[in-house]
Amino acid sequence: METESMVRLKGVVKEYPLGKLKVRALDGVDLCIRKGEFTVVAGPSGSGKTTLLNMVGCVDVPTAGEVLVAGKETSKLDDRGRTLLRLERLGFIFQTFNLIPVLTAAQNVEFPLLLQRRLGRRRRRERVREMLALVGLEALLDQRPNEMSGGQRQRVAIARALVTLPGIVLADEPTANLDTATGMNIIDLMKTLNRERQTTFIFSTHDPRVMEHARRIVRIVDGRIAGDDGCGGAAERAEA
Repeated sequence: METESMVRLKGVVKEYPLGKLKVRALDGVDLCIRKGEFTVVAGPSGSGKTTLLNMVGCVDVPTAGEVLVAGKETSKLDDRGRTLLRLERLGFIFQTFNLIPVLTAAQNVEFPLLLQRRLGRRRRRERVREMLALVGLEALLDQRPNEMSGGQRQRVAIARALVTLPGIVLADEPTANLDTATGMNIIDLMKTLNRERQTTFIFSTHDPRVMEHARRIVRIVDGRIAGDDGCGGAAERAEA
């Protein structure tokens, strides 16, 4: 259902200790993201983008407020519950790729499936080949990260994020370490996967060239939502 809510933040506050002080990284954030959206969280460095993604990605829990991912309130889950939610529902794409250097492209993509322990060896290999073909790297199955370009490594990272068939993919500055042309190719690839598979993409950036390709832009400044453009953002904020 297109209107299904995949992510909902209600009055989310996140504070971090800094000596005797507390730094408020998020300050009363309300946000609703629906299934199949392609959403950019935009803002300057230190605005709270990564903290917001960490909340959605079950990497951290809020100091106050609620974060619901696929209908589950993350702060009510224990560490194991959040780990399972990440493994079953979420895919991650990092600006530094985070590939395991000693593993081949195929082995890097297969790794989340090994953690899930659901598929047998033959089906895992089929899924890995399918995902690498999807990102145009079926010819590089046996190459290691140091034998690939930055764009190829990011495509491997995308295949790894998608291999568990997650409903939500989070990407933190996914083009930051890529040249402009390669970065735009990566964004085009994610848009294609979003359109064809209805995967919900949420990624952070402060690059205006990347923002031009978004269908919805959530702007964050000093830990607060400063604007929400496209895809019914105003209505969603009111509902949240």
